[in-house]
Parts: sequence; C-alpha cells; structure tokens
Amino acid sequence: MSKTEIVHIDPHGFREYDARWLYPKDINLEGIKNIGQGLGSQIISKTHKSPRVIVGHDYRAYSEEVKKKLIEGLVQTGCNVEDIGLALSPTVYFAQFHLNADAVAMVTASHNENGWTGIKMGIERGLTHSNVEMKELKKIVFEKKFINGNGSYKEIKEFKDIYINDLIKNKIKNRIKAVVACGNGTAGIFAPKVLKGIGCEIIELDCNLDYNFPKYNPNPEDLKMLSALSSSVKKNKADIGFAFDGDGDRLGVVDEIGNEIFSDKIGLLISRSLSIEHKNSKFIVDVKSTGLFKTDEILKKNSCKTIYWKTGHSYIKRKVNQEKALAGFEKSGHFFFNKPLGLGYDDGILSAIQVCKLLDKNSPKKISDLLDEIPKTYQSPTMAPYCADEEKYKVVDVIIQKFNELFEKKTKIVGKLISEILNINGVRFILENGSWGLIRASSNKPSLVVVTESTQSIDEMKAIFSFIDNLLKATGKVGKYDQKI
Repeated sequence: MSKTEIVHIDPHGFREYDARWLYPKDINLEGIKNIGQGLGSQIISKTHKSPRVIVGHDYRAYSEEVKKKLIEGLVQTGCNVEDIGLALSPTVYFAQFHLNADAVAMVTASHNENGWTGIKMGIERGLTHSNVEMKELKKIVFEKKFINGNGSYKEIKEFKDIYINDLIKNKIKNRIKAVVACGNGTAGIFAPKVLKGIGCEIIELDCNLDYNFPKYNPNPEDLKMLSALSSSVKKNKADIGFAFDGDGDRLGVVDEIGNEIFSDKIGLLISRSLSIEHKNSKFIVDVKSTGLFKTDEILKKNSCKTIYWKTGHSYIKRKVNQEKALAGFEKSGHFFFNKPLGLGYDDGILSAIQVCKLLDKNSPKKISDLLDEIPKTYQSPTMAPYCADEEKYKVVDVIIQKFNELFEKKTKIVGKLISEILNINGVRFILENGSWGLIRASSNKPSLVVVTESTQSIDEMKAIFSFIDNLLKATGKVGKYDQKI
C-alpha cells in the first residue's frame, strides 16, 4: 500500500451524533472513503435494500473533495447516491422527504472553525444519527465490516431552487426590514433570497461566500458575529437581525435596538404565540434553556407542556418526534418545527420565517416589545472552556458528584440553597430563587459547556459563573474559554 493510501482516522472524531475532524490532520481522504463504506454498510443493514442516499456539501475549500471520497465509499457498498451539490444541512434533510430517499449524508463542519470537516447523517426521515448509531458506525469502520456492492451516482442539479421555493410559500403581510448575516458561509446563497421572497426588505451582511471566513466564524453564538449584526441593525434602522451558521441549521437574533436575544427566549416567544392556535401542545427545550418555559402563564393558560431534554440537535429532534411535540428549541439556535409548521428537523431559515410570522402577527409591536412581556432574566452566553475529549466526561462526572454533595449538605451557592438538580445532560443545578447553572460536555468539540441564568441580576449571574469556574479550575483538567462573561 502506498503512502497516500494509508487510512488515517482519529477515533475521537466520532462524536455523540455526528462526526467532525481537523482535515487532513485527524483524517485523510482514504479515511473519508472508509467512513463512506462504513456508513453505506450501516444504511444497507438497516434498510435491507439498495438504498438511495442524498449527499450534499458546505462551502469550504476542501468540502467537495471530501464529499467525492465519501461518495466513492458509499457507492462501493451498493448505495445509490443522489448528489444535490452545494447545500445547507436542512436542504439535505428536505431532499430526503421531497425525493423519497432512504438516507442522507451532509459534508459539513457546521460552525466549527476553518480546517474542520465532518458529516451529519441520518436514516430515519427528519432524524440524524443517535449516539447508539454513531457507536455502531465507529465499530463498523474500525473493524472494516464493509458490505461490497455496486451502487450508482447521480447528480441532481439546481435542487437548491426547489428548497428555496418551498420555503418562500410562507408569505408575510407586513413588510419587515431585516439584516441577514451569514459569516461568509453557505447560508449566504439561501437565506437572503428566501426572506426577500416571503416579503422582507433585506440588508445583506457578509453573505458573499468565502471559505476563509475572513471576519468571524459563521456561528450565531459568536459574540463577534452578533456585534457586527447589532451594528448593522442600528445603522440601517432595521426591525430585526438574523445570524446563520455555516450549514444553515441554526439561527441567532438581534432586536431592533441591537440587543442579542438568546435563542431560548426567542423560542419562548414563538411558543407563546403558537400556543394560542395550538392548545395542549408540547414543546421540547434543551437543558441550556431558560427556566421561564416552566413558569410561563400563557403556556399554562393554553394547557401546553414543556419538557427539558438533552442538549444536541439529534437528541431534541428525536424527542420532538417521539413526543409528537409542536416544536423544539435549543439555546444554541437549533429550532425544530413539526407538522403543520415543518417536518421536524432543524432549519435556520424556517426558524427566521417563524420569527417573521411572530412579528407579522403582533404588528406594530417590535421584538423588544414582545420580550418586555415576559419576566426579565439575566443570561450568560454559552461558554466553552477547553477540555480534552478523553477527559471531558470524567470531569463532568466529578462535577455532578460535587453538586450532589452540595445539595445533600444544604450548602448555599451565592447565598441560595439548591432546590433541584437535573442530570439529563451533565448537571443543571437550580437555586431556590429559580436561578441556575449548567455544566456539560460538548458533543462535538474537546470542550465543556457552561451556561448560567439569574432571575435577579447580572451580578448574581456572574457570581454563579464564578462559582462554577472555580470548581472547574480545581479539577486541573480545564483550559482556556472560547469566550467569558
């Protein structure tokens, strides 16, 4: 075997519900081909037929070459690949429904920095791989338990227009002036066109494609991206600002004043509005989300139920499907709309459309007016301190044990007793005044995730974070944060 044919795959690239690697440091093209063979074998074993697999790629310098190798592996197992080309993750999910296909594989590193590649994949419609399926795929790949077959390849041209036209059906009555920020990622060729098509006046911000991401990472939780969006909203006197991530499945929102509204609060506003027409509905929210869902009077009045669940688009997606919930929301900006609003998967552009419908329905109120109608809380951004993949789950176990001890001993944190501990995903400790903090392991990077929310003040929110930070420092396993309050 020549040097170029040596298979290199870092096992840590298999995350909880997708796969991501630094390319070519942690995976090479032959490694990608093996992933394709493993995924193809897995799809065939589950579908028991010669499956049709939708494949797409995001706009990174190397994404197309990665996709070609992935396709080579899929075809060698007997999969019939239908390539929709440059796409968003939700475009691929939509294509599975529209084209009645058996599975999907999207080459993307989502919001990860340049240099990363990855794959989001799924078999059951509207769902992406579970943790169990990822472990199964990893086993197939490393044991090389590949099925041999003779599949096919077909290119589907201009599928993006079919996807765009489907979304444009969601017209609004009142004109909304919106700044659309795409961080030079793939959403730049989709989001402005769709939002203009439904009736918005659009100001584009960094919507030209540039795989170097020259200004900031296309990540709606990135403070640099949100700051640029805020400035543009204020400069252009826009009604709202939308930020999209690299593969278009997440949304960030800035109000007409230029203030960021965390996605869980947007989710709450949408839920309140939807509950009026859809009484007795269920909503799924992740453990990073505001505690206001549980106490909201409008949701209670309309007999709606909120379930807190594991963070991660795959987990929330499955829970929305399982519970037949109307919608699901993640603080990271993944929103999931089930029938009759959507097909259950996360689509950042459809999420922006739902925000536009919220404004349209409540015109002439602005988004800040709607936000003023819910109790004020003080939230931190999502913060991610470095922690090695092989250490992060161990560190979280230590922290869980520590909080269980604090709870049992009735130890006060920032002067308050712990009233409840949730261990659905890491540890979320809730204080007697409703304030809370969360520590969990990141599902897709070597880091932890830290979020805090105070019902009282910014100072209390910072004090809760300081308490968490000191506990993490004491482990000796945690490094620099991506951002801090």
